[in-house]
Amino acid sequence: MSEQIAGWIMERNLRAFLELLSRYVGYAFDDTDWDTDDEKSDGWYSYPLAGTHATLDVSLARSVGSEVMSVSVTGAETPELQLRTDTLLSACAGI
Repeated sequence: MSEQIAGWIMERNLRAFLELLSRYVGYAFDDTDWDTDDEKSDGWYSYPLAGTHATLDVSLARSVGSEVMSVSVTGAETPELQLRTDTLLSACAGI
C-alpha cells in the first residue's frame, strides 16, 4: 500500500487539480466527474480516479468558513507519481 500524500489547496483550484491528477493516471476527467451528488458541507468526500496507468483515491474536505480544501491522495505507487502529486498539491495551494 502506498503512502498518503496530503495537504491543502485553494477551492478555486480544485477542478484544475483533479483534471491534472487525472491526466497523470490516464483517467479521462470530464464534466460528469465534476457534477457530484455530494451535499455534505462538512466531513470528507472520497473519489476514485481509476486510470489506465494507476488508480488514485482522492479524499477532500472543505475547511469550515474558508476557501481551503484539505486533500488526501493514496495509490500513488511510483516515485514519479508521488512527486507529481505532491508538487501539484503545493502548486494549487500557492496560487
